[in-house]
Amino acid sequence: MRVGVVGCGYWGSKHVRVMSDLPLVSEVVLIDGRPEIRYAVGQDFPRALQRASIAEAMDNVDAVVIATPPESHLDVALEAIEGGKHVLVEKPMTVSVADARTLIAAAAEAEVTLAAGHTFVYNTAVQMLADVAQSGQLGQLHYLDAARLNLGLYRHDVNVLWDLAAHDISIANLIVGDYPDSVSAWGLRHTAQFSEDVATLRMVFDRQQVEATVRASWLDPLKVRRTTVVGSEKMAVYNDIDPEERIKIFDRGREEQQNLTAVSADANKLAMTYRYGDIVVPFVDFREPLRRQANDFLECALTGRTPVSGGAEGMAVVAVLEASDRSLAENGAPVTVDLPGRSTQSPMAA
Repeated sequence: MRVGVVGCGYWGSKHVRVMSDLPLVSEVVLIDGRPEIRYAVGQDFPRALQRASIAEAMDNVDAVVIATPPESHLDVALEAIEGGKHVLVEKPMTVSVADARTLIAAAAEAEVTLAAGHTFVYNTAVQMLADVAQSGQLGQLHYLDAARLNLGLYRHDVNVLWDLAAHDISIANLIVGDYPDSVSAWGLRHTAQFSEDVATLRMVFDRQQVEATVRASWLDPLKVRRTTVVGSEKMAVYNDIDPEERIKIFDRGREEQQNLTAVSADANKLAMTYRYGDIVVPFVDFREPLRRQANDFLECALTGRTPVSGGAEGMAVVAVLEASDRSLAENGAPVTVDLPGRSTQSPMAA
């Protein structure tokens, strides 16, 4: 297939690199209205065609990756879809649920593939963590805790949740195998010209009786990319910063038992015991998530299969982020996630 990358800046250039190396791609087209950006990326990929807009590239592409600022995603994606092109839109897929519904409907009508750029659902370590959680190895899931912290990079177009927590929302949805029903969010602004740069998001999955908490920050001295999953029998930790031990499974927990020997007015007083067992570090056959995402997108475009992270998954993440904005405005009040066509279970659980 001939693939165009719309927006060839920092992240878009990574898509150019991956697409240029895939057997399914016959030609890559750099699509960017900034000549200096096209020139800079073109230095590394001299065989790639260069175009200033999608309109100019329509005859040169079969599919496009959209890596422009989020507020432009709807218009750019619709232009491509209406031209009969398959589309992969970077996260967040849109800036509202209404826009996401529009994209999904347009792609369905045009019979083209729509994929959302949530790379972590293509991360083999995250997929292993989801398999472990859903297999019952951890017992009944209690809660998830995620931290995505760093010093920078500040963005003017979105707050820290839209920038960083989008990843952890997609990870939580994959692990739980469902979408959250309600959220609460708290945040702080430490610089006048930016939105919230430190925030906490709490998601509640009613059917699974599971909660997930995400802490996101552009203002932290250490880079942290960690997800902890706590179950009734075991616990697991995913650490994206540690390439040698990305997943650890802890045979640790607590148990309540009858303390029949206690000298107390209540002979049936409950006592707590704690279990400290082995720590297992399973082998993770790690492959670049961006490359796996690109392959999945192109294979779906060719076969008609639904992507692992398709329009529905993209809209689910946007719905949580949209609800988080309402909760932030209401000082952390719980807000119902408005997800049109909500099913009893996420397609990712299949």
